[in-house]
Amino acid sequence: MSSLQKYYKQSATYKIFTGIFSELNSFLETLGKIAMNGVATAKFIAKGDFNFREISEQCYRFGITSLPITLSIVGMTSIIVASQVALEMVKQGGSNFVGLLMTMLIVREVGVIMSGFAIISMIGSSLASELATMRVTEQIDAIEVLKVNPIKYLFVPRVIAGLVMMPPVVVIASVVGVIAGAVTAHLTSGLGYRAFFDSAWLGIYMKDLGVCLLKALFFHVES
Repeated sequence: MSSLQKYYKQSATYKIFTGIFSELNSFLETLGKIAMNGVATAKFIAKGDFNFREISEQCYRFGITSLPITLSIVGMTSIIVASQVALEMVKQGGSNFVGLLMTMLIVREVGVIMSGFAIISMIGSSLASELATMRVTEQIDAIEVLKVNPIKYLFVPRVIAGLVMMPPVVVIASVVGVIAGAVTAHLTSGLGYRAFFDSAWLGIYMKDLGVCLLKALFFHVES
């Protein structure tokens, strides 16, 4: 029996299933730690136990630092879409719907998605590498030795800063995207600015802005 077990453990099937269960176990452990840290962070926020100075510093990091690349990505995406759509719609007699289409596309989807990707790729990766470096260099261990909760000191300010700054960044990026779309539509198809913005104004509602801000919050939570 022992020889049979030894042969089985050396088989490819055993190694495959062992690897799958090992990865699944690691994934579940990571998911559990994320949930525990999220609950602890929510408790500190609910109690109002955080440092306003640290939050202001992280707000600058989330908002001001990420704004140039966010505006660039959203603006370029809007320019590309408008250059492809505006001319064809004007040719087909749909000039009254160009502004409506571009505004709905940017406010509902492009603005928030591209802003989320920009912030996640720039700020999210920066935060992850920063915290990983602190763990490797034992700075987090030193914080714990000093009787300071690392969740409160490191996580809470960053989470609050993201919740505060993500919606304004998305709104600014969406406005820039709409303006870039209007300029591009005018240059490529000759569509007047007034016709573009009249169409946009008639087709956009507060619920669209609400959906945009709600998506922004979810993108921050995912990051």
